[in-house]
Amino acid sequence: MASPVSDTPRGLTDERPQHMYGDRVHIVDDGWTSAALAKMSAPECSHSDLVQIVRAVTTRIATEAFGRELPRTERLVSTRMAEKHGAVATWRGPALDRAAKVVIIDVIRGGIIPSQTCFELLSLVHPIEALRLDHVNMQRIAGADGRVDRVELLGSKVGGSIEGVTLVIPDPMGATGSTVLRTVAHLREHYGEPRKLILIPLICTPEFLRATLDLDLDVVIYTARVDRGMSAPDVLAEVPGARWSEERGLDADDYIVPGAGGVGEVLNNSWA
Repeated sequence: MASPVSDTPRGLTDERPQHMYGDRVHIVDDGWTSAALAKMSAPECSHSDLVQIVRAVTTRIATEAFGRELPRTERLVSTRMAEKHGAVATWRGPALDRAAKVVIIDVIRGGIIPSQTCFELLSLVHPIEALRLDHVNMQRIAGADGRVDRVELLGSKVGGSIEGVTLVIPDPMGATGSTVLRTVAHLREHYGEPRKLILIPLICTPEFLRATLDLDLDVVIYTARVDRGMSAPDVLAEVPGARWSEERGLDADDYIVPGAGGVGEVLNNSWA
């Protein structure tokens, strides 16, 4: 039976499918990434270790996402060996299309480090002219019952149109999906229609998957863990996604279980 503490299936050792959330959901599942998230989730993880793990796991997931989802084209590169061997020292092969426009969205405050990490990662191989890092300031507002009632947009710093771009929203935790929905609605209303939306939560819930995949956009989700610890034992015994409508990963206060607590708060050492 899958444990609520670590229920991500081991795809390489289990004959069952990794999950049944559909082909738009990609779980980056390997021993190193699982160990990193386990350490990140533990109360004894130091702040400096947490920052480094968030950066490293974001890099791990984003590399997978960018390699699969961004447009590619054939490239020719004359290598350093061309001086000795001429034209035969030219590498030819598929690589990211340097003309493809990418906009990364920093949802302050949990998204600050993941978004900067994605921006720096892409800037290593992609022209800065085709790349942008924008910012939105969001706050979840709880209702009388303690659950998230709405998401308030406090401000944004967006550098122009998102028409036809690949939009990337990284975040440590994907809980209810309400922040993503509010962010995307704001951007589409004022800045255009993106080509594709790539969501990169390090840990997310079945509820997050349902909410964001319902967007009328080309949406793909790359994550390292789908936590569903509030589900009934018989639901947990199934392949993740097999009884998706019955899966639960959120507690009464909309925190992820098992999750990692308020990662945005810990990253910033601010509980305001």
